[in-house]
Amino acid sequence: MAGRMVIDVVWARGHGNVKATHRNTIEVTKDNYITKRGDCIIACCADKAALDLDNDLKSVITNDYSLVIVIIVAGSSIDVIVGLGLRGLRLTDERRIIVRRSGYIDSATVMLLANKAARDLDRDLINKARDSEPIEVILIGTELEQN
Repeated sequence: MAGRMVIDVVWARGHGNVKATHRNTIEVTKDNYITKRGDCIIACCADKAALDLDNDLKSVITNDYSLVIVIIVAGSSIDVIVGLGLRGLRLTDERRIIVRRSGYIDSATVMLLANKAARDLDRDLINKARDSEPIEVILIGTELEQN
């Protein structure tokens, strides 16, 4: 039986420089501008960074037995990323939220071993992001059963 599940929502918007071609990460930033070098960034002007996430969500995803699901919505386009939380996640970054395919941890990392990176996201969603559409990022953390 799964433990508690917590949901938080981050609101952001796309930007004309969204490329979403990075092989290992997805990033959402509070910054109001994306350079062409930021190939992992899918949205800017976010209302939350890792530090600002709901404390209950942070408690769940910093558990070694947690599943993290990120749902990204832009207009009628949607994509879902699934990965793991871990006790070592710091969630202290004041500007960014980062999803990683790898096990690398920094202050913005909210998910490890994700099943997708920026380049894997639905291209219709990315085209909407490039058109500066509003982006809804739904983060779900759930505790898994420990044996």
